[in-house]
Amino acid sequence: MAGGEDPGRAGQRLIRLRWRLRGAWQWPVFAMLTVAEAVMLHLLPIAGDSADALGAFLLCGFANLGVVALLAPLAGRRLQRHRPQLPRSVAADYAGAVLMLALFAALLAVGLAHRPAVRAAQDSYRLQLGAVRRYLAHQAPAEYARNIGRESTWKQAPDLYRTCVPGRDPARALCLIVDTSGPNPTVVRDPDQQPNSVVAGPDNPGRRGA
Repeated sequence: MAGGEDPGRAGQRLIRLRWRLRGAWQWPVFAMLTVAEAVMLHLLPIAGDSADALGAFLLCGFANLGVVALLAPLAGRRLQRHRPQLPRSVAADYAGAVLMLALFAALLAVGLAHRPAVRAAQDSYRLQLGAVRRYLAHQAPAEYARNIGRESTWKQAPDLYRTCVPGRDPARALCLIVDTSGPNPTVVRDPDQQPNSVVAGPDNPGRRGA
């Protein structure tokens, strides 16, 4: 057709554009679910007592990227067998969006199932902190007692904590070993006065506080 585009070719382009728009779900879903999953894992960790927000975001981003890169093409080809009119890219797009939604649902289910363990760990932490503060108020030397609220806790085991309070010398803290496994927490003074930042390491995931 002189001076213009072949109507058949133009029609094919319109059809491809329509399919592209109908199938443009994967990346918006990727962005939305990566943020939503990171917030969810921060509030509902699937392991341990808590999840760092940035770490959760990176974990969810890599997990969703794995779904898009590895699983979506395979699932898209399977979908194409049942709906042969779908272009391959659109089938993979649909499959990727559905698989990422399934991943979100799985993480939510695991987080809810793990919630009682998180609450038990939080209760244990508060119990040991209360025992430490009672010790500081009634038995600790004044240089440590005045620093109530500046505790650093290292969780060594599910019911075992090492909580330190700084004094005048930053290299020598008052450190207490607290066991919450019994009906009442037991508190024992640790003769080692090195702060948790030295003993456990500054980046130890079991540490809380300065």
